[in-house]
Amino acid sequence: MKQRIPLRILIIGHRGQVAWELQQTMASLGQVVVADRARCQVNVDLQQPDSIRSAIDLVKPDIIINAAAYTAVDKAETDRDAAYAVNAEAPGIIAEAAGQYQAVVIHYSTDYVFPGQADKPYLEDDVKQPINVYGETKLNGEQAIQQCGIPHLILRTSWVYANRGHNFLLTMLRLMKERDIIRVVDDQVGSPTLARQIAEVTAMVIAQSVKNGQLQVFESGVYHLTSSGETSWCGFAWKIREYAIANGLLPSDCAVIEPIDSEAFPCAAARPQYSVMNTDKLYRQFSLRIPDWQLGLEQCLNSMVDI
Repeated sequence: MKQRIPLRILIIGHRGQVAWELQQTMASLGQVVVADRARCQVNVDLQQPDSIRSAIDLVKPDIIINAAAYTAVDKAETDRDAAYAVNAEAPGIIAEAAGQYQAVVIHYSTDYVFPGQADKPYLEDDVKQPINVYGETKLNGEQAIQQCGIPHLILRTSWVYANRGHNFLLTMLRLMKERDIIRVVDDQVGSPTLARQIAEVTAMVIAQSVKNGQLQVFESGVYHLTSSGETSWCGFAWKIREYAIANGLLPSDCAVIEPIDSEAFPCAAARPQYSVMNTDKLYRQFSLRIPDWQLGLEQCLNSMVDI
């Protein structure tokens, strides 16, 4: 594997929640270069293979972190070509180009690769059977990276949120100011995961493979990276309300949360009913684990008070 000081880290994605946090957590590990479609150090369009190759040729990275994805789950049902290009084809092209520079690829995937009908947290090797186009394309992306045979980490996460961007947390905070009652699905269970914590764990994983400023032996694999614990979307909303009131972000008489079944909230894309993932493998390999999701939510809302 190539050795060079300082490490050159290419982050693909700029506006996304995890990508934004990675720019902060990676700064101490090497020279960070950010690539996206506009207003970045390097321009890249994940729907254009030549654009991907040109960006990697320009940077000649030691580590490529692909934090970009097509995440419009419902829209993907009718916009399959774009979702497939970004989520399935682009990761394979990134991995292929990375091989020319002996670069490590770190890629984020999703709980949606599973069918969502389990009664206990999914293990990394459990049967994958996506129930929507988004999950299908993300699984294809995982497979494309693995087939290239280059050093890689595929980190599956779920229910990602942050204090910026577009996510469930910010939507709930807005609606709680605008409405008297908010109806939220209560029969889909997962693990809300703070983007900042995903970025921090990613940095710690890389740091464990760096000695004296050089990237050492890197063990490839798929790992689940989510907060500990589980809740429903409705349970998540209630905690958002509780903590936001306690932090003075919402008045005590803000909107009440009313639980509903998925059938009462039809969507273009089917959602998994249970998508909690077991994170023991990550702990065994790297001695890292994200704390309970409620602690992450408290951390995020505290940061919003400080802004």
